[in-house]
Amino acid sequence: MLTDLTLTGFAAELASDSPAPGGGSVAAAAGGMAAGLVAMVCKLSIGKAGLEERASVLQDALLGVEELRAGLMVAVDRDTDAYLGVVAAFRMPKETDDEKAARAAQIQVAIRTAADVPLATAESCLRVLQLAETVAAGFNTNAASDLGVALNMAAAGVAGGVLNVEINVPSLKDQDARDELVGRAGEISTLTAGIMERVWPAVRDLVRGS
Repeated sequence: MLTDLTLTGFAAELASDSPAPGGGSVAAAAGGMAAGLVAMVCKLSIGKAGLEERASVLQDALLGVEELRAGLMVAVDRDTDAYLGVVAAFRMPKETDDEKAARAAQIQVAIRTAADVPLATAESCLRVLQLAETVAAGFNTNAASDLGVALNMAAAGVAGGVLNVEINVPSLKDQDARDELVGRAGEISTLTAGIMERVWPAVRDLVRGS
């Protein structure tokens, strides 16, 4: 499993001449690390003097990001597995009409999976951002830089997930499926942009002492 590798080992896998792991796995990893940072900020804030009234909210956010972190780390391997599924489908035999039909059907199934997995990654990264916004309303500002990095990493995870949806959509023959995927990816991108516009400048100003 990719998640069993060291960071150095994972980076080396990315740098190889193999197309997988690729951007989808990196997007999931980015989201997982963002969730980890938000969890750290929560832990550094819970119990801090002056934040007593925020304890329950921060605890709920902590539980949420820990669940998201676990799921996103699983998605690191799921994304690569989805790509390999597409490769396997294209390698199916195509000598007879039955083989051609089976191959064509499996290609469509595999491509849909290869779009669904990064869409789920983008959804999870958006949820990390939403919880980060909740945390930003009142937290230990000594960890402002960590929360800022979390915001940007989660936003990168959204962008990476959406890109990997968009690259697979044109290969789907089902127009309803294409519309569904593109529509939801667009919604996620819009929601992400809104959170970053609201939260990122404030967190950045905290870091700069503005």
